[in-house]
Amino acid sequence: MENQPKKRPQKIALVGEVLKKIRHYCAYQERSHREVKDKLVSLGVPLPTADEILTQLITEGFINEERFARAFAGGKFRMKKWGRLKIENELKMHGLTPRCIRLGLSEIDMQDYRKALAGLLEKKGEENKDLSPFIRKRKQAAYALAKGYEPDLIWMMLEDDR
Repeated sequence: MENQPKKRPQKIALVGEVLKKIRHYCAYQERSHREVKDKLVSLGVPLPTADEILTQLITEGFINEERFARAFAGGKFRMKKWGRLKIENELKMHGLTPRCIRLGLSEIDMQDYRKALAGLLEKKGEENKDLSPFIRKRKQAAYALAKGYEPDLIWMMLEDDR
């Protein structure tokens, strides 16, 4: 019975260490609930305790799905020039609600979005300028599709580029 009181303080100390570590993890950059839960599990925290810690982090403001969605969508668009479809799929993989996904995508200005797509298409067109126009446009479209841009918008911009 003497061992039980000793285990309890050690467990509290362990949870305290985990909380400190996970707060730092969340403060470093925006994280989704899923990322934090996966990190807690990788640290060996049992699921019920992980859920309690997750709830505490949400209450303390370390985790906010809306804030994560906005930061993720804005960052992936500005830094990697990802299209809306790819960003939306990634946000779904993080387990975000449709409402949070819409909020995240609202960070992308449509004028900037079209400029980014035009830049990608132009860059890919320059790389393939020696090819026939048909093959060049096909390669441009495939590249933009892989980046997550909408097919209708891609083809509309390629047709306008004639």
